[in-house]
Amino acid sequence: LLGVEIAKKLIGVKQSTGDLFTLPIILGMIIGRIGCFLSGVSEPTFGIETTLPWGMDLGDGLLRHPTSLYEIFFLATLGLLIHRSSQIFPRAGDAFKTFLIAYLIFRFFIDFIKPTEALALGLTSIQLTCLAGIIYYSKSIFRMSRELFQKKDIS
Repeated sequence: LLGVEIAKKLIGVKQSTGDLFTLPIILGMIIGRIGCFLSGVSEPTFGIETTLPWGMDLGDGLLRHPTSLYEIFFLATLGLLIHRSSQIFPRAGDAFKTFLIAYLIFRFFIDFIKPTEALALGLTSIQLTCLAGIIYYSKSIFRMSRELFQKKDIS
């Protein structure tokens, strides 16, 4: 995101360009998470131990949260929702922003059940990055919510 925004600024592109990439990015992430899941505990995105009935042995004899499967389900659901509701987005770029905001929120919370070390404030580097992204998009979150509810009031 940061690289794209810098490049757009350098070449003078002012309009949002992410909507066309939203569903392909989601598909690519799903494919990547399938790879993470198949790698088991040799890939550091696995979950912590759990006693929940859907805990899975990912290769080390312990029942763990299948965080890659959680993410695949989340991304597939999000992609379907964005695809089916593409007409409700008030402005160009809002589909991409919706995807990114939802993913950042999801990723912030899923990292609590991954065996990663806290960096600051009890949060991992990924969680801190997610918070930065959510703060970056906070103005868009409020604008899109306001415009969506205004649109519903008119209907």
